[in-house]
Amino acid sequence: MAALQYYDVILKPVVTEKSMDGMGDKKYTFFVHPEANKSQIKEAVEKMFDGVKVAKVNTLNQDGKTKRRGMTYGKTAKTKKAMVWLTEDSKEIEIFAGL
Repeated sequence: MAALQYYDVILKPVVTEKSMDGMGDKKYTFFVHPEANKSQIKEAVEKMFDGVKVAKVNTLNQDGKTKRRGMTYGKTAKTKKAMVWLTEDSKEIEIFAGL
């Protein structure tokens, strides 16, 4: 596959009750490209959001679920989540301000 650009790395934010509670501690959760590594995720967040400085990134790979339709079995797509911690002097991420 071609090299990932920073705008291809972050797919969408994870909007759950647990991820919303972490925003007070400057912890944000995103769905990311399955082939992205931690340094690419850190670079993408810092380039996409002005004034944001990333302190730490944790990632989580999730296998696809087995689904059945009649007698046929299949799997849903694999996903990858990234939990991003910001530094204390960093600005907040603006897309979460209205949630």
